[in-house]
Amino acid sequence: MKLILPLLMLLPVLINAQDCKLINDKDPYTKETRLSSGALGVQGAVLTVDADKKEIDFFFEINGKCFNDASTVVIFFENTKVKTTMRNQGSVNCDGYFHFKFRNGATTPTALSKLGTQKVTQFIFKGNDDKEFIVSLTPAQQQTVQEVVACINKESKLLLQ
Repeated sequence: MKLILPLLMLLPVLINAQDCKLINDKDPYTKETRLSSGALGVQGAVLTVDADKKEIDFFFEINGKCFNDASTVVIFFENTKVKTTMRNQGSVNCDGYFHFKFRNGATTPTALSKLGTQKVTQFIFKGNDDKEFIVSLTPAQQQTVQEVVACINKESKLLLQ
């Protein structure tokens, strides 16, 4: 009995720790629901993760960088040598806009699942000039990105219904 009471008192804290705080918006024309993480400031860039019933979009804004359809980002994870490479799926631009997207479906793509279960240490972008631009994440930013992606992964399945 003495052990049950402290566990019951901790229950509200544990429940609140798993809340997803996403921006829920409706498209004024299609009336479809769209989820967004809002702008997440990371070292030298701004990341926004959006989801609708078709796709999950990772959108980076990096000032002063040019990207084309051959530009890539290499994603490095904590405590592993495994990395993931994604190609820019946005338009050719010199505004620093870089997109990579995943299809939203009943099953979560492996690379997207990994982003929600493992901490990302850095993103290395290669733009038009073939020079690398490194976005390193602090431990707090790593935790935030992991939580946001896990939340998007979970909540985006509800958009399919």
